[in-house]
Amino acid sequence: MRTITLKTAITETNIFVDLPFTEFKSIIKNKWIPNQVQYDNFSNIAIITDSNVRTIYGRHLSEYNVIELKPGEESKSLETVENIYRQLLDFEIDRHGFIIGIGGGVVCDITGFVASTFLRGVRFGFVASTLLAQVDASIGGKNGVNFLSYKNIVGTITQPEFVICDHAMLDTLLVQEYRCGLAEIVKSALAGNKDLFEMLEQNIDSINGKDKSILNKIILEAIKFKVSIVEQDEKDDGIRQILNFGHTFAHAIESKTGMSHGEAVAIGICKSAEISVKMGLLNNSEHERIKSLLKKFNLPIDMKLNFAELLPAISKDKKRKDEMINFILLKGIGEPIIHKFKSEELKKLI
Repeated sequence: MRTITLKTAITETNIFVDLPFTEFKSIIKNKWIPNQVQYDNFSNIAIITDSNVRTIYGRHLSEYNVIELKPGEESKSLETVENIYRQLLDFEIDRHGFIIGIGGGVVCDITGFVASTFLRGVRFGFVASTLLAQVDASIGGKNGVNFLSYKNIVGTITQPEFVICDHAMLDTLLVQEYRCGLAEIVKSALAGNKDLFEMLEQNIDSINGKDKSILNKIILEAIKFKVSIVEQDEKDDGIRQILNFGHTFAHAIESKTGMSHGEAVAIGICKSAEISVKMGLLNNSEHERIKSLLKKFNLPIDMKLNFAELLPAISKDKKRKDEMINFILLKGIGEPIIHKFKSEELKKLI
């Protein structure tokens, strides 16, 4: 087990890597959380999870107040949030309570948003059960839900008290869910960790086979990289924007097609790399390396939809400012740059 601590101006988040998820009970009891009170009465704790996770791990949660969500992106709505608020009131969770999200990216997003808004803020932590959640969604404090057809357009940036990444939980993932996590790791590598990209290239078979030793290494690398960026720019005003590489397209693709997040990220990565080539920033050989790696992880690199159809959704992206859209491009593997486009300029390139 390794502990990585994410420190911001006013908070600390302990990220426990390869710790059995049931240790969240010890974390609460033994005050592993900075400044945490000890909870002798577990009625002050609520757990948010989905039905898939509860089916597998529910026997460990029977002593707690559990709120069960329907799995999938459809749950990331204000309607779901309202239903959770009602249940938290029924459970008599107060401002001295604690909320734990156990699940993948959707559960983490919803839990963080609910906890940061209910009673103007209740402390919370995550048990990340998917690869995508362990390397991305649970780390950094971005929490949110979708509204109308727009991804994560309502949300907060509030840090969890702790994150548990139990690698054993990855054994129960569907193949598609596992690949979605790999897409986020590729994104992290391209956004600033060339060594991680080369590690991925050199260990394709082991990674596809979920080899524990190599998985532990790439998960640690991805987490450490994200932590280093978030510590510099918690509020996403500057360098943290590089972590959005591929995501401007991805969020629009998800909104338009309902495609899974990881698959949409893979396509967004390729399209952003293609634009980088067209602008003379990225060379063709590195573009081919990127596409080759994604294909070896059985991730999509293109889609039939005309990318111009995504422009209305892209124009509502959170990263826009006035008429300009902040886009992350590459001038090399692990060398991102922030480029501002007008919609008309982007339309010509896609």
